[in-house]
Amino acid sequence: MNDLIPLARNLRHQIPEVMKAFSDLHVATMKPGALDTKTKELIALAIAVSERCDGCIASHARGAAKQGATEAEVAEAIGVTVLMSGGPATVYGPRALAAFRDFATPPST
Repeated sequence: MNDLIPLARNLRHQIPEVMKAFSDLHVATMKPGALDTKTKELIALAIAVSERCDGCIASHARGAAKQGATEAEVAEAIGVTVLMSGGPATVYGPRALAAFRDFATPPST
C-alpha cells in the first residue's frame, strides 16, 4: 500500500475533480446506514479479493481492522468470495487475511 500512495497522490494532482468525486463516493458509501461500516468494509474486502486488486485488499483490510472486524469475520467473508469467485479467490484470499492481520496487530514498540 505504501508503494501506491505516491502514485495515487500524483494522479490526484492530474485529475483532482475525479479523485475528489471518488473520495466523496467512498465516504458516502461507507457511512453507517442499514448496514454498519464494519459490514460494508467486509463486503468491500470480499469484492477486492474477487477483483484481484491488491491495493483495494490493503485498503479494505485496514478498514475492516479499524472497524473492529475479527479474524473469523474476515475469514468467513473470504470464504464467501471463494464460493462466488472460485480458484482466484484461493490465491487472493490469503493475501487479504495476511493484510488484515498486519493492520489488526498493533505495531511492536
